[in-house]
Amino acid sequence: MNMIGCMDTPSKGSVMLEGRRLEDLNARQLADVRKNMIGLVFQKFYLVPHLTAVENVMVAQYYHSVVDEKQAMEALERVGLKERAHHLPGQLSGGEQQRVCIARALINCPKLILADEPTGNLDEKNEKIVLDLFRQLHEQGTTIIVVTHDALVASCAQREIMLNHGVLVGEQWNDEEAKRAYEAAGGKPAHTGSAEEGAQNGGIAISFADPTKAAKTGDTDAANVAVAAGVADDTDVEPDVTKGEQA
Repeated sequence: MNMIGCMDTPSKGSVMLEGRRLEDLNARQLADVRKNMIGLVFQKFYLVPHLTAVENVMVAQYYHSVVDEKQAMEALERVGLKERAHHLPGQLSGGEQQRVCIARALINCPKLILADEPTGNLDEKNEKIVLDLFRQLHEQGTTIIVVTHDALVASCAQREIMLNHGVLVGEQWNDEEAKRAYEAAGGKPAHTGSAEEGAQNGGIAISFADPTKAAKTGDTDAANVAVAAGVADDTDVEPDVTKGEQA
């Protein structure tokens, strides 16, 4: 996520965004990509403690274009926080702070949203608000990449990629139409150079059954398959998307 978000550069290989190799860009150019193209939802919030919720959203506007409090208030209203707009982060719950982060990420209408555990601190009601909002953005053409341990959240994506201890071990599509469009455009299954047992290499996708989803749905057969495949512990499900595909 840090490499896609232009905060780190790869030690080897290449990261391309809209046809540009990110490793070839200097610090100023990378900052411009982050500012103009990417919205970041951090797991640890990174809110400015002495600024109110609406002011934290407006900070993102300040570094992008023009500060507009009305627009910032509308962004907070979209995530159900209009009534908490003038509270400081310390006066907000963890879930409310997370939603401020999401409003901040959306304020400049980015083409790409990178979200690290965006529902991890939310209750069921607010999780639905966030996922519905992501769904709306997807329908409008925004690319969304989510890292999550929650398989039910991941299943909202068109494409899921599973990592186990940093190794790519499987992928699956939840939208056959999107899969056909991806393949028609020359897309291939994800692959890794890792020689670890169970790693997905070559041109064949390894399907998976996620144990966390099985635990929530009661599908014990799926859990057994996942354990046998060695993906039951410390497993991230990372929906990997192309333009117009939702995570």
